[in-house]
Amino acid sequence: MAMKFSKKGDRGFTSLLGGQRVPKSSPRPEAYGTLDEASSALGMARACAKRPKTREVILSIQKELLILAAELATGRGVAPPSRCQVGFQNVNRLEQLMEELQRDVTLKKEFVYPGDSPAGAAIDLARTIIRRGERRAVGLVQRKEVRNPEVLRYLNRLADLLFVLARYEDQSSPSCAP
Repeated sequence: MAMKFSKKGDRGFTSLLGGQRVPKSSPRPEAYGTLDEASSALGMARACAKRPKTREVILSIQKELLILAAELATGRGVAPPSRCQVGFQNVNRLEQLMEELQRDVTLKKEFVYPGDSPAGAAIDLARTIIRRGERRAVGLVQRKEVRNPEVLRYLNRLADLLFVLARYEDQSSPSCAP
């Protein structure tokens, strides 16, 4: 399929779901664009991951990030479709995954320097991008542009899970650290 150029974004504006046009630098595109960055970093991690469980977890997260990005891209006054919302069940799933992974991971008490494995480093990069996305989403929630309380809980738990997932993947490879 050939790429079609709409040229609608050439002047620095984009369309939200619902049709509202906003500057690309406005809070919603900043928030959902940050989640897109995180998903790309996770894609790099998935491509490098040694453990099948890591690849499986990452793919499920990428799918949920797409849902969350759609929720954040929904214009003011437009209700996002229910399939485009994260809920408590998504947060619970992240918590369960973290508990599962922690059974197989030894977490050090000292500061962790990312980079013990290519996949672990990419997961840590995604984690920091998610934290930025969380800060962007906080602004949307504070301005009451996003009303779903699970958005912030999801992003907070996801960053925690990614920390553990990076350590899980790091422990599957010989260390690249000096």
